Amino acid sequence: MDFKYLAVRKEDGIGWLKVNRPPMNALSTEVVLEIERAMDWFAREDDVMVVVICADGKAFVAGADIGEMSKFTPMQAREFARNGHRALGKIASCEKPVIAAVNGYALGGGCEIAIACDIRVLADTVKIGQPEVSLGLIPGFGGTQRLARLVGPGIAKELIYTADAIGAAEALRIGLANKVVPADKLMETVTDMAKKIAAKGPTAVKLAKACINLGQDTDLATGNSYEVEAFGVCFSTKEPAIGTSAFLAKQKPDWKKAKE
Repeated sequence: MDFKYLAVRKEDGIGWLKVNRPPMNALSTEVVLEIERAMDWFAREDDVMVVVICADGKAFVAGADIGEMSKFTPMQAREFARNGHRALGKIASCEKPVIAAVNGYALGGGCEIAIACDIRVLADTVKIGQPEVSLGLIPGFGGTQRLARLVGPGIAKELIYTADAIGAAEALRIGLANKVVPADKLMETVTDMAKKIAAKGPTAVKLAKACINLGQDTDLATGNSYEVEAFGVCFSTKEPAIGTSAFLAKQKPDWKKAKE
């Protein structure tokens, strides 16, 4: 696919979305709409098992394009936020796991992209936060909602109210990061993790993600009922037979046989 500000490809079951808008990968309307289009493509590609979102340079995404945003009318601002919610919603709701490989600055919309992903691996040089109130704004791409669900309302309020950018170690401590690694090991670590996920039962991974996501917004009993039904659905595919047979034979499962 052709993109102006993204490098999008797939390889060995992994879909790669790299933001490429130097110098700081700021989110303009064009970038946001391209992210949405890329996620739609990954969703359609059956041979993509897991998606990685990453970037080159000094920043993962250093926030929104302030020059563009400074000229917004109220209705344009609303449309920009709607575009962002729609694009990041497709990251969060993608059937396939999405990993954020976060380098450098991940501020504002960059933080919001990261928290829309399932897993966040941070380089030890990262600065991450929601600085919007410093501009007289609030997070507009889901930050007030997803951050509180991820780290708890108290920590989310502190980060958003103060506009502080925290380091990777603090992000790990509060649960904003799954893992922190040296910057020169970031892509190696994320690639290994993505390959590990891609090697598992593809339908099972999708159903596990669906159950976790649905359960977050309901009570335990309802969440458990989702799990029971999804467990049964697993057996409507050939994956359990392939996986259990391979385990008993001490072999690696060949998930491609599930499509035969």
